[in-house]
Amino acid sequence: MQDLTLIDSWQQVNKQVAQACTQAQRVQNSVTLLAVSKTKAAEMVATLARQGQRDFGENYLQEAIEKIQSLRGQSQCDHIVWHYIGSIQRNKTRDIAEHFDWVQTLERDIIAKRLNEQRPADMPPLNILIQVNIDHEDSKSGCLPEQLPELITAIKAYERLQLRGLMIIPAKANTDAFERTKQLFEDIKRTHPDLSQWDTLSMGMSDDMSAAIANGSTMVRVGTAIFGTRA
Repeated sequence: MQDLTLIDSWQQVNKQVAQACTQAQRVQNSVTLLAVSKTKAAEMVATLARQGQRDFGENYLQEAIEKIQSLRGQSQCDHIVWHYIGSIQRNKTRDIAEHFDWVQTLERDIIAKRLNEQRPADMPPLNILIQVNIDHEDSKSGCLPEQLPELITAIKAYERLQLRGLMIIPAKANTDAFERTKQLFEDIKRTHPDLSQWDTLSMGMSDDMSAAIANGSTMVRVGTAIFGTRA
């Protein structure tokens, strides 16, 4: 993808986010655009970073680390915030803890414990979103809604982790998953007033971000609409 085409696609997605916010009667800066850059070249990330895109999401750990390292120190790339949005295996937690600013796919205490232990002391606490299997799908990762209270209590005890909110990938056929997740998010906020930075609801992708924003999403994860289809 040529730089101008990439920038144009990114600008169009930003306009769509702004329009969805207006339609939902929300302020435009209440929704963060996460550019999902998995399988895309580091130079494409750099191009958007120079345009002002701040948050990038990666699924594949080794590929992500190579991008992070290659862009480190490049002009206008130092502000990049890296989000890990892939599945987390136990033997990968150290690399995730050392290279990322956010993890959006936490679903088990054992992973939280390892991330906490392996987060370098000279880095800020790792921002955490719990992935919720909101529609109880066997094919999807994420903790079940009824497992959330126990997991939240465990994460709150870890000093190197900062619990920020929830992430979902809803079932394609379900129309009220966003609504139910928003309610879950608000319930947790009410029952855990000590969660000082409980502020992030990551839901909505290229095809359904407007509906997600209408239902309270604060972060949309967009790959295809920005970067084109994956190779």
